[in-house]
Amino acid sequence: MPSPRPLPPLPPRRRPSPAPRQSVPAPAAQRRAQHARVRTRRRRLGALIVVALLSLVAGLASAADGDDSGTHPGVRSARRASPAVPARSDRGGSGPVAATAPGVGPGYLAPGSDPGVLPGNLLIADRANDRLLILTPKGQIAWEFPRPGDLRAGSSFRVPDDAFFTPDGRQIVATEEDDFVVSVVDVATHRLVYRYGTPGVSGAGANHLFNPDDAMLTRSGDLFSADIKNCRLIVVHPPAHQVTHQLGQTGSCQHDPPLSYASPNGSFPRQQGGFVITEINGDWVDLLDGAGHVQATAHPPGFSYPSDSNEVRPGELLSVDYVNPGAVETFTPSGSLLWRYAPLRSSDALNKPSLALPLPNGDVLVNDDYNHRVIVIDPHTNRIVWQYGHTGQPGRGPGYLNVPDGVDLASPHSVADRFPAMTAPR
Repeated sequence: MPSPRPLPPLPPRRRPSPAPRQSVPAPAAQRRAQHARVRTRRRRLGALIVVALLSLVAGLASAADGDDSGTHPGVRSARRASPAVPARSDRGGSGPVAATAPGVGPGYLAPGSDPGVLPGNLLIADRANDRLLILTPKGQIAWEFPRPGDLRAGSSFRVPDDAFFTPDGRQIVATEEDDFVVSVVDVATHRLVYRYGTPGVSGAGANHLFNPDDAMLTRSGDLFSADIKNCRLIVVHPPAHQVTHQLGQTGSCQHDPPLSYASPNGSFPRQQGGFVITEINGDWVDLLDGAGHVQATAHPPGFSYPSDSNEVRPGELLSVDYVNPGAVETFTPSGSLLWRYAPLRSSDALNKPSLALPLPNGDVLVNDDYNHRVIVIDPHTNRIVWQYGHTGQPGRGPGYLNVPDGVDLASPHSVADRFPAMTAPR
């Protein structure tokens, strides 16, 4: 190994020459330069703060200018979203975060409930309480609309019958059936950003409905809904207030799809394209393809008032019987029964359930309207394994509901998530 080279000797230290007496000492010059740099940074920081405050004021003004009556320029975040990359909400905040946020405080579930049966937060249309709720699986309230101040003077939000998340999860489409309107609520801002229909006024012309039901928004920005007493299914493209397409003839209420429908109260997407249509009169469920052609019709076995039939998977449908005592069942497109829950014992019996949705684990989520509860049923044991609400006891406080009439799951398990190719009827 070669010997290390010796380090070179350090240069001799030189004493600096004294500065002239008239010049400013070096430390003072450094302090002045430092103070100048500090002042420059402060001026820059002040300018940034002013710009940020101006941007905040402009954003608040923009949100305040939103029109609850439906003249807002549209449901922009949903219209711009693509199937792969949901658009960022342009009204501020983060809808999906609010929809999936943890609740505050204790949970209020019925004894014996298992929070693990739900894959995430749950949206409830609490009809007789005139509100929407998002609950955690533990029964905590994570979000509520409207809060005091959410509605502008002269605006209303009444009897929400159904509610579904938009494809990007940032807004909720709420059907106010008996107020004859469909409203879109921005989750982050707690504002009505679009409305189709005239509150309290039924009709069939432009911007009028007659008991709408199960309205949903597609990724392309089309809003489609059943319109029960007009006996039709309509498509609207926000921000417009005109029907762009219609299935069925207005006022022709006979079962003859696709020409006419007997009081349709449900329109749900199918995994292979098209729709599942429920007709009240005559107890019919129709399967349509994407072009509106009828592929199958059937009677849900043993039902007298079918409600909101939807597809579990191709070849299996799920529906409820809106009577007391009610029932929930799965069946084939030809009408063959696969599973049924219809107990008669008072604590387990259903009282006018209006919607059932499948859960990822195979359980079934049901809003049991006039028992004032939302429940999860295990089809393998036919037992209720989760419940929010007090059976037979309406209320508004924590743990209570009053005629819950619609449910959906937060992303990534919402109806829109389950049917990513969902399009409006053509």
